[in-house]
Amino acid sequence: MEGLKLYSPADILALTRHREGEIKLGEKVQTLPSLDDLKQSNAPFVLLGIPEDIGVRANYGIAGTASAWEASLRSLLNVQSNSFLNGAELLVLGHFEFKDPKETDPAALSKKVEAIDDMVYPVIQKIIEAGKTPIIIGGGHNNAYPIIKGVSLARGKEIDVVNIDAHADLRETNGRHSGNGFSYAIKDNYLKNYSIFGLHENYNNYHVLQQIKENPHVNCIYFDELIKTKDRTQLLHNFVQPLDYNLGLEIDLDSIENVLSSASTPSGFTLNDMRRLVLNGKKKFHYLHLCEGAVELSDGRKDPNTAKTIVYLITDFIKAQLNL
Repeated sequence: MEGLKLYSPADILALTRHREGEIKLGEKVQTLPSLDDLKQSNAPFVLLGIPEDIGVRANYGIAGTASAWEASLRSLLNVQSNSFLNGAELLVLGHFEFKDPKETDPAALSKKVEAIDDMVYPVIQKIIEAGKTPIIIGGGHNNAYPIIKGVSLARGKEIDVVNIDAHADLRETNGRHSGNGFSYAIKDNYLKNYSIFGLHENYNNYHVLQQIKENPHVNCIYFDELIKTKDRTQLLHNFVQPLDYNLGLEIDLDSIENVLSSASTPSGFTLNDMRRLVLNGKKKFHYLHLCEGAVELSDGRKDPNTAKTIVYLITDFIKAQLNL
């Protein structure tokens, strides 16, 4: 079977390490028996996994982003429940399960990405319509498209998105993959203003740079300029300030130095840089999407710390949004 697998309390507790004298987030988070019960939960945040690397492979990348979800969830559930974060603020909904297509050439993978789009966006739409904020762990950046689509349909208008990323993911709309989620969202009128923070001059092609130059609704600040200044948080505030309240936050983990991904970088934001940006955020976001990270790639590289990186960003995001 393909589609959304909902988690039960038993699923959560099986991933939670119990220790006398301590309470973990896994003992506090909420679950649901049905999507139809979303509005009955008082948790403002909903955690959802999209563990796939089909979109990455369709974009000629290295497989492995499917590995981030379970490791990150396990790590998150074993964070301490305390006065800083109780855990009851979070509903762990579940994760999607997808089958690989029989053919694995880029065209077949692209067709599968389209099928994934059609499974993901209605769930995002339901979460938003229930008045909650989805936190999504990918997966490839191809999933930005169905997330944006789901939010836009729920809100009844185009939305704005901030993407902290080394790459614009504005490649041509000639087949779905991880490099063109935002291109499709713009083309299909789900994304209005698209702002990229930390773009790398070296890793965006001529077509992408022309789109940024010619489209007044696409803006960016290059990382090559950011490394010249220490006050990146204020720059992000100024960059985000003109954007509408229907705002999504995308964080591509390959923008963080040495995080394992198909496009890992030795030059980028440090994890503490990124945490600072999230913790000091002054805007209400309709969703958080963390993508492109891996704990194991198909070429044999492994890094379990990717899971903990994702967990820091999730808990920082929840704390920052609750304090707005």
